[in-house]
Amino acid sequence: MSNAYTSWDDTIVALATAHGVSAIALVRLSGTRALEIVGGMFPSKDLRLVPANTLHVGYLRDGDVVLDEVVVSIFKGPRSYTGEDIVEISCHGSPYIAERIISSCITHGARLAHAGEFTQRAFLKGKLDLTQAEAVADLIASTSAAAHRTALHNIRGGFSAVLRDLREELIRFSALIELELDFSQEDVEFADRAQLRSLIFRIGETVSGLLDSFRLGNVIRNGVGIAIIGKPNAGKSTLLNTLLNENRAIVSEIAGTTRDTIEEVLNIDGILFRLIDTAGIRDSEDAIEAIGVERSMEKMRTADIVLYMFDVGTETAGEVEAAVHRLQEINPSYLLIGSKSDLFSEAELSEKFQGMDLLYLSARTHHHIEVLKQRMVDQVLQGTVGGESVIVTNARHYASLQQVSGSLEDIRKGMEDAVPGDLLALDIRRCLHYLGEITGEVTNEDQLDYIFSKFCIGK
Repeated sequence: MSNAYTSWDDTIVALATAHGVSAIALVRLSGTRALEIVGGMFPSKDLRLVPANTLHVGYLRDGDVVLDEVVVSIFKGPRSYTGEDIVEISCHGSPYIAERIISSCITHGARLAHAGEFTQRAFLKGKLDLTQAEAVADLIASTSAAAHRTALHNIRGGFSAVLRDLREELIRFSALIELELDFSQEDVEFADRAQLRSLIFRIGETVSGLLDSFRLGNVIRNGVGIAIIGKPNAGKSTLLNTLLNENRAIVSEIAGTTRDTIEEVLNIDGILFRLIDTAGIRDSEDAIEAIGVERSMEKMRTADIVLYMFDVGTETAGEVEAAVHRLQEINPSYLLIGSKSDLFSEAELSEKFQGMDLLYLSARTHHHIEVLKQRMVDQVLQGTVGGESVIVTNARHYASLQQVSGSLEDIRKGMEDAVPGDLLALDIRRCLHYLGEITGEVTNEDQLDYIFSKFCIGK
């Protein structure tokens, strides 16, 4: 283990709630001496003798000095979060009081915990696998219903269960193929090659689905970048203000009012959308406006979804078709929006823009604004993800799944080419290795230290 973690037998302490003044602060200890250390500061009861999962009220002391009146919660290993004895001290939320309690615990033999060390101990004690442990950090960082739902599903073992089933089936075939190596002189096959082909196909389909889910998982975790693009005075800033329900962007009849990008966050159906209002796209001799236009083009290239707006009164069908052609080359994920539709009848608009997949709206009258929101959500979800679907949100998992996919292809080619059993077994072992990397069945110390160092201290 790295030098940062000198021992896993000592007792650690940390503040488990946010820093700053609050009604309650919580100090957490975990380790073999947790009950002894807090018990020496809590004269009301002998905490080593009290039942697990109980609460105790009393004064916490450091020698003759009363630190605070607290509630002490007792959780005994192995039936605790870390698998060790845990004591949680709920004190009044003064930063001074919390620091005094932590200092006293250190004086009595505890060590200040490192980032993520409580969850790392839970992983090492087998209370969580690595995907579940990482989902704890995702749950803490969740800022939308979708991110919360995905993280909670993974903590409950949804992703792990899928990988575990795949790995167990593959291990069984691997054992049979390696058994064949012991009887190489008899030229026998214990592993049915037809069943193995079927298994590799099923695993490949599952892995492919998980890889495809990463795009959705990434936007659920980080938000969906929505670039509002169009010519000057197309109604982009008005749409931003309407979606946000506030006057965030300056709206004017003067073309070129928006000269830089404006970014705001909007939550729709539990998904975070990062709305980016951009400068109107046109040729300009104004140096500042030209810079804004260039930034608009960059946002169009990098956005998850582009909302391309055009004024239905001033744009022709040919101009819209030309814009669509350019969009398809730059960013094929877009929604085409005809603005200021309240000034024309539906019949007029249908005749003018025949055969085009458009959404007509009026930001001024809020016509079809809710329809636009739903289309934005549908564009992200694409109608394929349910509440219990396994979604890959972690780049480390995605990289390992790519390696799994490559290994499966090697196995498939090996069976087609009738390679010897020892080479086939090698390919299967490599596939098992990458599957094990995801859940932590195969790992190394540096990787663990890196993963858990991104957690908050008290978790």
